[in-house]
Order: sequence, then C-alpha cells, then structure tokens
Amino acid sequence: MAMLPLVLHWFFIEWYSGKKSSSALFQHITALFECSMAAIITLLVSDPVGVLYIRSCRVLMLSDWYTMLYNPSPDYVTTVHCTHEAVYPLYTIVFIYYAFCLALMMLLRPLLVKKIACGLGKSDRFKSIYAALYFFPILTVLQAVGGGLLYYAFPYIILVLSLVTLAIYMSASEIENCYDLLVRKKRLIVLFSHWLLHAYGIISISRVDKLEQDLPLLALVPTPALFYLFTAKFTEPSRILSEGANGH
Repeated sequence: MAMLPLVLHWFFIEWYSGKKSSSALFQHITALFECSMAAIITLLVSDPVGVLYIRSCRVLMLSDWYTMLYNPSPDYVTTVHCTHEAVYPLYTIVFIYYAFCLALMMLLRPLLVKKIACGLGKSDRFKSIYAALYFFPILTVLQAVGGGLLYYAFPYIILVLSLVTLAIYMSASEIENCYDLLVRKKRLIVLFSHWLLHAYGIISISRVDKLEQDLPLLALVPTPALFYLFTAKFTEPSRILSEGANGH
C-alpha cells in the first residue's frame, strides 16, 4: 500500500507528460522524494516516536483487521464500541502515510510543474496532480475496506499486476525486439521498475525458513520480458492478417 502511490504517480506522470516533455524525469524524482519523505516522517511520528522502527502487534488471523465488527452487544440491545486496532499500527499507519504524501505533493509538485513543464499546455501541466487527488481517496477506501485481504494477498496481486502492466506497456510502445527496448532510456527504466516489482513479489512469497530454496526463483524475474520479446513477432497483427489473406 505504501508503494501504490509512487507507482500511480509515475504512471500518471508518464501518461500526461508527453513524449517530448523534458519535465517527466524531474517529476518522477520529485514523486520519489515525496513518498520517501512521507514514509520517513510516518515512521518517526509512530510509536516509538523519533526512531525508524515501529512496535507492531502480531497478525494471527484475518479477523484481527476488522475488530470493529466484533463490538459486544450486552443483552443484544446496545452495541458497546470498545474494540481497538488489534494489528496496530499496520492498519492506521497507511492513512497517516497517505496524508503526508498528499501534503508534500501539494507543497512541492505544483511549483515544480509550473517551473519546468514547458513542453505541456497549461491545461495538461497539472493533470498528474489532479489524478493523485482522485486515486488517494480510492486507495484510502481500499485500505479501510480490504486492508486485511490485501495483507495476505498482496504478493500475488503485485506479481499479476506487474506482469499485466509490463505486457500492456511493451505492446503500447510497439516494442518487438531488443533494439526497440534499448533505443530509449525511458523504456529501460520502466522495464527495470517492473523487474523490481517482480522481485519484490517473489521475495514476499518466499518462506523465511526456506530462503535458500525460494530465492533462486529471482532468476525468473527477466523471463516475462524475454518471453514477450521472443514471441512478439509471431503475434504481430499485420503479420496475422497478411497470412490470413494469403490463405496460410
């Protein structure tokens, strides 16, 4: 949940920056700085205050995330709202982090975009910021409702989504071979970012007591990209249509 704002920032910056805009890189760096500072500040204000670690209650079961559903009702008449966060601070710390992310973005990003986003029209410069004003409330509701489910399922969600988004990006960018991938540095950055997500998902799934068996799976991180590059030429729409017209 902490990585999602950064990934979405980068996605919308890339989406709205335009191919010829020189401001995208600076906005990417600023987004990374905002999220990093928000994470550090969140850790510093959490218990124990002033240090970069937290005291956390152990998660035993899914119901630990939804203690508000287990408020007692004596005589089935009045509900006593006395439950607390059983997984403290794993549930509320995300909301605090999002608040700091939003505050830092509103303080830093508009000034940066106004100064350097010269390649974009006035109506397009702030679209990535407007997008953040939409996705932060969505992420907040997602954490509030599905925090427990995400806690158990996030490694698999990361793996699936990173594979899907990588395939979509390479297809939309018309990358069909290694040369198309190497011709622009931006494409390599996107590729390496997806590889980091692949690796993070694999490490998250790995068993702590059997790391020597699971960590070799990291060698599979480049496999989806290589598979796409080797098979893209066989699924090119123009080739399929031409072969169909020729009766093959």
